[in-house]
Amino acid sequence: MKKIIFSLLVIAGSFAANAQVDRSTMPKAGPAPEINLSKPQSFELKNGLQVIVVENHKLPRVAYTLTLDNPPIQEGEKTGAAALSGALLGKGSKSISKDAYNEEVDFMGARINFGSQYASASGLTQYSDRILELLADAAINPNFTEEEFNKEKALLIDNLKTNEKSVSAAANTASRALLYGKNHPKGEFETPAGLENITLADAKAFYTKAFIPNNAYLVVVGDVDFKNIKKLVTKHFSGWKKGTALPSTFKSPENVAATEIDFIDMPNAVQSEVIVENLVSLKMSDPDYFPVLMANQILGGGGEGRLFLNLREDKGYTYGAYSSIGNDKYGMTSFNASASVRNMVTDSSVVAFLEEIDKIRETPVSEKDLKNAKAKYVGSFVRSLEQPATVARFALNIETENLPEDFYQNYLSKINAVTIADVQRVAKKYFLTDNTRIVIAGKGSEVLENLEKVNFKGKMIPVKFYDKEGNSVEKPTYEVALPEGVTTETVLNSYLQAIGGKDKVEALQSLIMMGEGSVQGTPLKLTIKKTSNGQFLQEISVMGNVMSKQVLNGETATITAQGQTITPNAEQVEALKAESAIVPELDMLANETISLKGIEKVDGKNAYVIAISDKKNAFFDTESGLKLKEETTQEMQGQSFVQAVMFSDYKEVNGVKFPFMMSQSMGPQNIEFTFTEVKVNEGVSDADFK
Repeated sequence: MKKIIFSLLVIAGSFAANAQVDRSTMPKAGPAPEINLSKPQSFELKNGLQVIVVENHKLPRVAYTLTLDNPPIQEGEKTGAAALSGALLGKGSKSISKDAYNEEVDFMGARINFGSQYASASGLTQYSDRILELLADAAINPNFTEEEFNKEKALLIDNLKTNEKSVSAAANTASRALLYGKNHPKGEFETPAGLENITLADAKAFYTKAFIPNNAYLVVVGDVDFKNIKKLVTKHFSGWKKGTALPSTFKSPENVAATEIDFIDMPNAVQSEVIVENLVSLKMSDPDYFPVLMANQILGGGGEGRLFLNLREDKGYTYGAYSSIGNDKYGMTSFNASASVRNMVTDSSVVAFLEEIDKIRETPVSEKDLKNAKAKYVGSFVRSLEQPATVARFALNIETENLPEDFYQNYLSKINAVTIADVQRVAKKYFLTDNTRIVIAGKGSEVLENLEKVNFKGKMIPVKFYDKEGNSVEKPTYEVALPEGVTTETVLNSYLQAIGGKDKVEALQSLIMMGEGSVQGTPLKLTIKKTSNGQFLQEISVMGNVMSKQVLNGETATITAQGQTITPNAEQVEALKAESAIVPELDMLANETISLKGIEKVDGKNAYVIAISDKKNAFFDTESGLKLKEETTQEMQGQSFVQAVMFSDYKEVNGVKFPFMMSQSMGPQNIEFTFTEVKVNEGVSDADFK
């Protein structure tokens, strides 16, 4: 194993009591702190597993990380086998059941996680031996059962189906497929249809191929004894059989010959996902590595980056715009700049991205910008040295990335050595404007006309059209003529008839809807109550705790969010009144201010668009008459955004149909609620609205 040394020497100067200091001049910067890193201990098993041990006895804790250093693996028709194999790891082993395994891990207060090509565990020193044994057992002797396979497969398929309407997911999937190509490992992606064809045997085959010791590193950090760890690792991991090294023979992708916009039409999008990207070849061992870090930090590395300051702070197009650049010793990786932007500024955002990228390429950055970027990285690096795991990560990088032994000793000096000329040089090399893909997923009916007029540096940028999987498609069409005789009144009456008839709707006195959903894995519960007396309640709770609550009782209202209750203003009260109607469309019939705007696509269906106000639209299926969606424009922190609510799975309750599925999106976040209980004309009292 190569050597590295670890410890930060803080050198402080001292001055005599009578020293005179000239405070009128800025002191010169001193040399970069010397980084001395002590050598982690290491050994290698006969099967090729390399082990790095960092003893740190400050806390009675230990952490194990098993990393497979494989090249990107092409799955082809079996795409999804990797994800499923990773999901099955950690479900017990051949010697211990899943339940018994989990119970023991919980008893020790440990954490054990697995993926298709990694495993990790952490816990108290007193249980360190057993934690390592459980980690090894589940990793080397996985308990791949048909029952668990079917559960994980169904869960993965459900997750993919949930994301089918996600604009962000569509943009990211299509961008990878287009940038790398579907025949490249980085361009592959799972689909529900593809996963249906994956078997347990396929998941096992991927595991056998990829989870091999001769390409693996085990890093041990914490309150351990090297001799004891060597003995335990040898005992638990020596039985792990060698495998055949994986090939990295896939075809290298290439950038486009000229900049183009690749558009994915998402009719339900309330904002556009914009990704500006190009392929790069960059390794940590390259001389350009440190200059690239500085160039990207200045361009879009955070809230102080130029992209953020331009697109958010200056123009207000988005909540955040950032850039990143990868490194990969196995082949091509990418430079990427992205943001979620309002529909009406999609074309302007494209130009803003290109202008900022072009600026850092063509105009030297300021001394101040470079100084700030260096300070960001120096501060981050020094803070990272406080973590024992940092040493292990550094040691692992030196081994796997072919870095010189003094790479981290010289890290700060390498950062400080980057010049303004270096930044401009690498920006021209890695941040492209003439050979870049601009992938946009958005609502074509609102953004496409202006996108096709985007002009950069005197050249029109061609627009090509793709579906969510990166397949070339024809340009979408949006012009649908309104049938003769269709009016606002006919659309609303069709809706009332579709849900049960005007007479049954007028007989509704109260409504209760109880739903369940989740956000980022956290379960949510939604409760909606309404009466014909202008009373309304909507409550969202998380694990029994109320997260938000809106209550209207005639003319008075309260809004509670995150434990704070406020009295809404007049505009908010009016909005709550509009929501309080059990079936708002009944009242709309008498509202002469609403209007029929035309026909648009919603989930592939033609829908009549009714403007309820200048900030709210409702969409009704031209065939079934049912309401498919509502869009509301809202203002927050000086920016406008569109909140969309989708309605589906209509079911009859006492003669009236209600949507049992409601999906709400706001920016990139999407929450889907399934209603488990709907009641009419029962179970509601005045006390609910106090």
